[in-house]
Amino acid sequence: MEAPSVLDRSPTPTLGRSAREFTGFPSPWLIGGASLAATTARVVLGHWRWSELLIPAGILAAEPFTEWLIHVFLLHFRPRTIRGRRIDPFVARKHRMHHGDPKNLPLVFVPVRVVVPSLAVGALIALVAAPDVRRALTAIAAADAMFLAYEWTHYLIHSAYRPRSRLYRGIWRAHRLHHYRNERYWFGVTMHQADRILRTYPDKDAVPLSATARTLGVDAA
Repeated sequence: MEAPSVLDRSPTPTLGRSAREFTGFPSPWLIGGASLAATTARVVLGHWRWSELLIPAGILAAEPFTEWLIHVFLLHFRPRTIRGRRIDPFVARKHRMHHGDPKNLPLVFVPVRVVVPSLAVGALIALVAAPDVRRALTAIAAADAMFLAYEWTHYLIHSAYRPRSRLYRGIWRAHRLHHYRNERYWFGVTMHQADRILRTYPDKDAVPLSATARTLGVDAA
């Protein structure tokens, strides 16, 4: 299926139609496939323990801060020169492109060349850090499922679908304020607890309209 290059702005698409559009891109398949593979392997191994529920609970609890830290320090990383070498990570460049054109669908998704090593590194960390393979697989399945939820939420916010629930309306509004009001606030995507704790969730009128929301303060090369 060929992925569309820009958001479909036809009248109010349904959630089902949005889901079909979402699956036209490669990252959901890669992330979902990794989570499904880990889940299947964990089911095959069996011998469940109630304590394993702490693993996905911990991943979920950490997610607001994970998103905040990645967004602030990696995605909004500004190019700098160190010992004559320009440092400008690929993910930061792609994120600036996303801010420059928030309606461009391919730019909404985490690039495949970032997704694949991220899944591999995450799996390796789980296998090394967990006390056994079973709990490592639980961690991999949960982390990848959270990754997929991030991609879906981010896509849906930038799609033509409009909020119908109070919870989603708050998430949708905050992320759009990040893009169209001021890029220095509202760093969460799936949830905003970290923004509230770290004081980057102000009232809309409490911060000025930013002139650099589209460029992140970096001039085009």
